[in-house]
Amino acid sequence: MTLAAPHISEMNSDLTKPRAVVIGSGFGGLAAAVRLGARGYRVTVLERLDAPGGRAYVHKQDGFTFDAGPTIITAPFLLDELWGLCGRVFSDEIELKLMDPFYRIRFDDGRIFDYNGDAEAVKAQIRQFSPADADGYDRFMKMSESVFKVGFEDLAHVPFTSWTDMARIVPEMALLQSYRTVYGMVSKYIKDPFIRQVLSFHPLLIGGNPFTVTSIYVLISFLERKWGVHSAMGGTGSLVKGMVSLIEGQGGDIRYKEEVSEILVKDRRATGVRLASGEEIAAPVIISNADAATTYRKLLPASVRKHWTDKRLERAKYSNGLFVWYFGTKRQYPDVKHHTIMLGPRYRELLDDIFKHKTLAKDFSLYLHRPTATDPSLAPEGCDTFYVLAPVPHLGGGTDWAAEAEPYRARIARYLSETILPGLEDQIATSLVTTPQDFQDRLLSYHGAGFSLEPILMQSAWFRPHNQSEEVDGLYLVGAGTHPGAGVPGVLSSARVLDTVVPDASTYV
Repeated sequence: MTLAAPHISEMNSDLTKPRAVVIGSGFGGLAAAVRLGARGYRVTVLERLDAPGGRAYVHKQDGFTFDAGPTIITAPFLLDELWGLCGRVFSDEIELKLMDPFYRIRFDDGRIFDYNGDAEAVKAQIRQFSPADADGYDRFMKMSESVFKVGFEDLAHVPFTSWTDMARIVPEMALLQSYRTVYGMVSKYIKDPFIRQVLSFHPLLIGGNPFTVTSIYVLISFLERKWGVHSAMGGTGSLVKGMVSLIEGQGGDIRYKEEVSEILVKDRRATGVRLASGEEIAAPVIISNADAATTYRKLLPASVRKHWTDKRLERAKYSNGLFVWYFGTKRQYPDVKHHTIMLGPRYRELLDDIFKHKTLAKDFSLYLHRPTATDPSLAPEGCDTFYVLAPVPHLGGGTDWAAEAEPYRARIARYLSETILPGLEDQIATSLVTTPQDFQDRLLSYHGAGFSLEPILMQSAWFRPHNQSEEVDGLYLVGAGTHPGAGVPGVLSSARVLDTVVPDASTYV
């Protein structure tokens, strides 16, 4: 009988340490693994895909490199902190470049607005649209800072495990008018409809409708001003690769093409996981970075769920879906910025179609990502790498993406060709499309939602699936579907919450 050689990380790990299992290797799962490794756990990460990253997976095709998901890096101190936990220096290993502008915003009439962290530069542009709104911008940013200090600095890394945690912050949230929507808060200070769009689109980056999500998300405006908007050289995938290196350096183990079929429970306590192969892995601590609804609907037996029942999860409201077209071009487009927001002819009406009616509209608003504006290494010489993202309804609306994907892509291609990418349709070197159907089938996201539960007020903080599971002991959630929510800072902060709710490794020794 021949014994298989141990994985290199197993050889480097202390087998006397208690094991923690992390389901999924998105940013939240990788950050959780680093934090648990730093606290004395022997960590095993289980990833059903063939490579790490989850929504931050990297596609390589015909010499082009495409970041599948997140491309905007804010609050870089959260990354500094992870590297520091491993005795390493983030900036020694990965280079972040500050974007200027953060975004170029293009309106449907062709006018542009370059948005950055320079208050005077922003106000100078505001005056070109509406001189009276320049002072309103200053007042809005003061409000954004006030919300940021509470919503991000004080609460983003704090667990909401009891209703009393929520009750404690209600007076402060009421004072900050969190009952307003983001668009409603912006409108309190800004009158021009175009500038209202500039200052209110941010929730769409985390799956929220500016007309319905709580105004606590206006904190993003100040967060961007405080730390800037950055891009990682080598693409966002370089961050994923770097975090994998941290885990392996701690002696952690990452196993790919390993699908978890069930979280094992005994006496209302998670005791391990069962893989699709039938293998069982025992562990006193289970961290799920899988989609929150999928974690409860598919991985945790219904018999132990009293709070997040199938019925409740079906009633919940989910974020929009995402249509993403990745493409490489035979030529370069040097006039196109790294980040471009292309707003369509309708704003509120389009968002109603996406979030309320769940119908695929003929028009669209787009986020165009050209990483080769900063890092030419992501495309063959003389070429450009792009992806264009359109918010669309999740699968609850019944869109048949098998039939709709190519016509929709072609409409987007024509629009880009007629606007900022002239001749695009004749310049395509490679192409790849992702729809909400792929989010459901490949990433196991309920309804194919791009960002899990919609971040409305009654699905935020204590009302969101808790970081420390309400259902069984020993189970914890990280990622977009738990507190504080989606976006790179949000999912990294969800892992930060674990420092408070997961017992020290010595508890299980």
